[in-house]
Amino acid sequence: MTENTRNMTVLVTGATGRTGSRVAAAARAAGLTVRPGSRATGFDWDEPSTWAGALAGAAAAYLAHPTDVGSPAATEAVGALAREAVGLGVRRLVLLSSRGEEQAAATEEALRSSGAHWTVVRAAWFAQNFSEGPLVEGLRQGELVFPAGEVREPFVDVRDIADVVVAVLTGGERFAGREVEVSGPRLLTFREAVAEISAATGEAMTYTPVSAREYGEVLAGFGVPAEEVAFLVDLFGSLLDGRNSHLSDGVREVLGRAPRDFTEFAREAAAGGTWKA
Repeated sequence: MTENTRNMTVLVTGATGRTGSRVAAAARAAGLTVRPGSRATGFDWDEPSTWAGALAGAAAAYLAHPTDVGSPAATEAVGALAREAVGLGVRRLVLLSSRGEEQAAATEEALRSSGAHWTVVRAAWFAQNFSEGPLVEGLRQGELVFPAGEVREPFVDVRDIADVVVAVLTGGERFAGREVEVSGPRLLTFREAVAEISAATGEAMTYTPVSAREYGEVLAGFGVPAEEVAFLVDLFGSLLDGRNSHLSDGVREVLGRAPRDFTEFAREAAAGGTWKA
């Protein structure tokens, strides 16, 4: 940490979410002052009138949009907020993006063109997607139905993402104007990941691959709007085509250590009762 970041105030958007909560915790542990950005604290991505109050007086911000980073809504909002931040003197901005997602290019460019001292952290599929969010209930019932085929993915622990973000925020200009790609330390199929969770819990679990279209029908049955279903079907069809079946060295580059392994994540989550029915 550099001397001028010791008393840094950081706006953390999505501060109650999967990554934001960990970024907030890691930032506090590093001695930063965290300003949580969520609807509970008066910040709303959908209400630009709430942005200035959240940004005023901050030195930096972590940007995690609640819709997928490749959605048009994310592109528009990230660009507008970044420009407002720069206008208020908040120039150090870190965006959470998705590794291998072509749709995210427009949102990343919106950040780059804002005039900010930007960094994009492109993450592989989160390990915590198995323990938080819509996949959990299926695992609790003993079956994960998902359109990933037998593709191999280097699942990244969200705690590693948070540690990288905080290191980037406090690293001065070292990572400004750069994209950092983070992944876990080894490749696993979704079937193998479910098997590791099964072993950690001692409960029988299976993985059933389906097509992206079939999964879209499941989402529609849950009441997901048709436009969002179409976007997600297209997204899964591209992201899970094998393009991400490789490791990235961002965790080691930024933190000087290996990323956390999926087995560690599964054992800790299982010990906490995450997948108990």
